[in-house]
Amino acid sequence: MPSLAGSLLRGALLSPFRRPRPDAAFPRAPLTLPGVRIDLARLAAYERICGFPTGDDALPPTYPHVLGFPLAMRLMSARDFPLPLLGLVHTGFDLTRYTPLPATAAYELSVRVEGLAPHRRGTEAAVLTELRAGGEVVWESRSTYLARHGTDRAADKANVTEETAPLPTLPPLAEWRLGGDLGRRYAAVSGDRNPIHLHPLTARLFGFPRPIAHGMWTVARCLAAHGTPGAVRVRARFLAPVPLPGTVEYAAGNGRFTLRGDGRTHLTGIVERLGSGPRR
Repeated sequence: MPSLAGSLLRGALLSPFRRPRPDAAFPRAPLTLPGVRIDLARLAAYERICGFPTGDDALPPTYPHVLGFPLAMRLMSARDFPLPLLGLVHTGFDLTRYTPLPATAAYELSVRVEGLAPHRRGTEAAVLTELRAGGEVVWESRSTYLARHGTDRAADKANVTEETAPLPTLPPLAEWRLGGDLGRRYAAVSGDRNPIHLHPLTARLFGFPRPIAHGMWTVARCLAAHGTPGAVRVRARFLAPVPLPGTVEYAAGNGRFTLRGDGRTHLTGIVERLGSGPRR
């Protein structure tokens, strides 16, 4: 597994020299790691901070993202990746789990950059992750990351439509109080030490008055509360940062969920049951 610390350091050093734009060149080759085994103690720590039950021989639906994160960081910290790693904001996450994933199995991980796209606040990169068992894809995801910069480009029509679509009104089910150290605690189990999540000082360097919660923690916490079938498709959009410390309201119904706070919707998501079986 690539060193996360090394990737983050390299990305930090190269970030000031990046000139992001949607038509920039980007690395095309995937990174693949065979024979991945789960660290059960680290998995249990992840489950506890996200609210998943512990002790089951099953991976939470979002955990393969954590497994693939070092490979994604290696790609996004490479010299030929055009977006600055520091300050990247996770804007969207789609996953498909084709079958339940035993925690004691061995997997093959593969991560690649799908492409770049214009965004009304800058440039967005899409990163694809696949988890295979026995040569078959059993889980896959697509994450989008935004590098904010000045631009006179209009966002593409799909982007504008999605960002301005009416949000669902769902019944509130729980209120969660989030501590100021949540970003540091989640970083310790996920490896995602983006400075915008860690301390007020480092967050202010990137335009945030307070540290913000990891997008992947918010979607994992919502899915832990919502529940997911063994074969599932999840589509989540991160609409506004969740400042830390703070209080948020979890709402859900009819296969949808939202996370709200301070009069804003931070996260929306859809959970869809699939027919079981790996993708060939």
